[in-house]
Amino acid sequence: MTSPKDNLDSQKPEESQVQTADSAEIKSDDEQLDDGTMSLTAHLEELRSRIIKSLLAIAAGSCVSYLFLDEITKFLTAPVGKLYYMQPGEAFFTYLKIDIVTGFLIALPIIFFHVWQFFLPALTKGERAVLGVLVPTSVILFFAGMAFSFFLILPVALGFFMGFSTDELETMFSFKNYFDFVIMFVLPFGFVFELPLAIIVAAKIGLLTSEFLGKYRRYVFFFSFVIGALVTSPDVFTQVAVAIPVMLLYEIGYLVVKYILRK
Repeated sequence: MTSPKDNLDSQKPEESQVQTADSAEIKSDDEQLDDGTMSLTAHLEELRSRIIKSLLAIAAGSCVSYLFLDEITKFLTAPVGKLYYMQPGEAFFTYLKIDIVTGFLIALPIIFFHVWQFFLPALTKGERAVLGVLVPTSVILFFAGMAFSFFLILPVALGFFMGFSTDELETMFSFKNYFDFVIMFVLPFGFVFELPLAIIVAAKIGLLTSEFLGKYRRYVFFFSFVIGALVTSPDVFTQVAVAIPVMLLYEIGYLVVKYILRK
């Protein structure tokens, strides 16, 4: 006949095994698994780390761009020539803004690397190898969009707005307002040109399908012309020149999803 003490002693190994299993389960929740899953805590910690690294890259890029700030400013102001500043601190803070934005562009490859690294854990281990293609492609598309806007769209927009000047109404751009205007036109096109990659990655992780993309294709085409009308002059040719790249980029993403990814 066993005593109550013996019963308690016999339960201890079982309780120890249960505690060991629970500890192993908790530990596994805090680690990244081979199939790409990651706990919420690990996701937040990784996000914080990658944001800090990206900000440090922008700071380093700004230090480099400071050495060529005069040349960069001359390049940006070439389409309008002479500018003015109306407030005592306007020139200083505008130069500072140019330096930071240029630093961001210099650090762009590093930023895109960390962005794609953050999203790739949602993919399987074998699919993460595409990082070597995503980063350079992202950078090329972004700068292609900026170049398209700066050399084709911006001159037309400036010509349109400067066309309102008369003998009584002289065109005088302030340094700050002109640079804000340039940023408003150039940077968005860089992000728009990332559309194919965004579509492909979203389809790869199951957020989009070719059926969905095909269903809403007509709406994307319509809003492409709306965007073209908003950011350009009333000239139909210029509106089409803006809308066509957006349509082509969307179509490229759709075809890749449908015929290559087969989603």
